Amino acid sequence: MAIKTTSRIRMLAILLWSAVGLHCFADTNSNQKNVLFIAVDDLRPELGCYGEEYIHSPNIDALAAEGVTFTRAYCQQAVCNPSRVSVMTGLRPDTTQVWDLVTDFRTTIPDAITIPQHFRANGYRALSFGKIFHNPFPDHESWDVPHRFPKSSRLWSADAKKKLAEYRSQMRASGKREAAIRRMRAVATEVVDYPESQHIDVAIADQAISAMSEHAQNKRTDGERPLFLAVGFIRPHLPFVVPRKYWQVYERDKIPLAKNQLLPKSMPEIAFGNRSLGGFYELRDYMDFANAPSPFKTSLAEEQQRELKHGYCAAISLVDAQIGRLLRALDQQGLREKTIIVLWSDHGWKLGEHNGWCKQTNFEIDTRTPLIISAPNANANGSSCDSLVELIDIYPTLCDLVEIPIPDSVEGVTIKTLLDDVSASAKDASFSQFRRRQNGREYMGYSMRTDRYRYVEWLDRSLATRVARELYDHQADPREDINIAVDSSNDDLLEQLSSKLWSTLPRPAPRPTRASKPANVN
Repeated sequence: MAIKTTSRIRMLAILLWSAVGLHCFADTNSNQKNVLFIAVDDLRPELGCYGEEYIHSPNIDALAAEGVTFTRAYCQQAVCNPSRVSVMTGLRPDTTQVWDLVTDFRTTIPDAITIPQHFRANGYRALSFGKIFHNPFPDHESWDVPHRFPKSSRLWSADAKKKLAEYRSQMRASGKREAAIRRMRAVATEVVDYPESQHIDVAIADQAISAMSEHAQNKRTDGERPLFLAVGFIRPHLPFVVPRKYWQVYERDKIPLAKNQLLPKSMPEIAFGNRSLGGFYELRDYMDFANAPSPFKTSLAEEQQRELKHGYCAAISLVDAQIGRLLRALDQQGLREKTIIVLWSDHGWKLGEHNGWCKQTNFEIDTRTPLIISAPNANANGSSCDSLVELIDIYPTLCDLVEIPIPDSVEGVTIKTLLDDVSASAKDASFSQFRRRQNGREYMGYSMRTDRYRYVEWLDRSLATRVARELYDHQADPREDINIAVDSSNDDLLEQLSSKLWSTLPRPAPRPTRASKPANVN
């Protein structure tokens, strides 16, 4: 009863707060810009606008040509739920206390005000389609209308689903645990030939385009509030189930494979983890890769690598086409010049680098993300910015762009000035972290990316003591293949970087740890 009462009080407070914001907004911000907030799951900065010529991403590239492309943007934790919570609240994972895929942030920071909540309180209508927060926790409190996924959409073919049922029966017959059987998914890649409109990402785009049309019509007839429209695409998250025409964009044999298919020299095992395998376990949950070798032992066969990378590329092109549809709809509804567009992904992704696949490490390949901001009339539109920035900077930046107050609680900084001057600098370091359970103990790795270095400290969470270090010199080793923290000649540098890390982040106190909850990789 106490929990329900607290929830009711919180909801009443938010509604009152929103009503006050609406009243103030109506008096002072009648010409406010709309916001199109595009999230793409598991998209690393492997796009034409980031210099990858083999990737076909014409619509994202066109958006970049009309905005500012951030070349060194970093997530706060390279896995979905913690990263998205950080983006949407402007808070770091240690503040949100969301470090895994099974924690609803409303249970840890129930009074947090998300980006759409704050915009609603300042006169906006906020709608969400697709994956913005983590799938199990869409946070209906953030939106004017409860979030809903498309009612009618598809992913795998009927044949793939039939094969999965057979595979699970075989697992059961061989005595596999029910938890492992339930986790098993169908194929990791599939060429599908059902009508494209039935694909979930296409259906998500349809929802968003319909909302745009409704908004434009209301704007013409009764002065509808400005719109905060969040659209979250699910591909290129596994599985790479994509309509045939997107596979046909690429020639599999011409797609380049990772150049550093090796674990970093002198890397502490905890950097990948003996259970997580650097996130590799996620790929093993698909029946065609259930027996994939550990990255500690060997690489995937070249044929498997090409199949996966082909699927990833095809998935990017599918999503790129949907982003093109959104941008054309903005133009058709006369909304483009009145809309700020931000495109981001929750983290990067390994495609064979460090012998790994998927995410869930503190390495550059997992923590670096695409970020494009297109603000009407920004002086630097069409340029790239090399300043270090973080995804928690999105919240204050959007507030700054539409001239509403930046909440005191957010831990990011506005990077609005970079949209006018890409030679400026927002900060001298970006920070990420990752929680790891290994050999019955819990650890947290804190990563700091400076202009030249990536420095990582791994702490035993129960004692708050350091157990391992990593240091990568991006000037000499941009792929992070050699951990030079083991070289005693770098001891002074390590101490300088450690001091900088803990002068910026609050150093965690010792804390009792609990057994890990069941994993969830969606």
